[in-house]
Amino acid sequence: MTENINIVYEAPEPKEYVNLRIATGLSPKNISTAAIAMKNSIFSVSLRDSNALVGMGRIIGDGGCFYQIVDIAVHPDYQGKGFGSLIMSEIMNYLNEHAPQDCYVSLIADVPADKLYKKFGFEYTQPRSVGMFKKY
Repeated sequence: MTENINIVYEAPEPKEYVNLRIATGLSPKNISTAAIAMKNSIFSVSLRDSNALVGMGRIIGDGGCFYQIVDIAVHPDYQGKGFGSLIMSEIMNYLNEHAPQDCYVSLIADVPADKLYKKFGFEYTQPRSVGMFKKY
């Protein structure tokens, strides 16, 4: 891993969040809705090289029964260096300390990132259930 990477426990600024999503091939988001989303995170971790955002992940949910891991993203220039695992480790540390015993933690895994999530104990829900979504 690069020496200059700092772990910061706060959400990125909306514009850099949107830019990271675009750089990593995730769906683009509007800056005004990104501002709302960043404020409403239960937990956020950002990786910064000097001051530049190079990776991030968040937990959203109700803080009791349900948590969802979202926005796991590492800039392409930094991929393959273990930063996705670092982000997930920080998220799992938070959940291990703060999530209630009977809560449900979910995520939507893009392939091939599903292999990373399996290393942290996540299992496929099918055939019992499948992920679904509706986009507005």
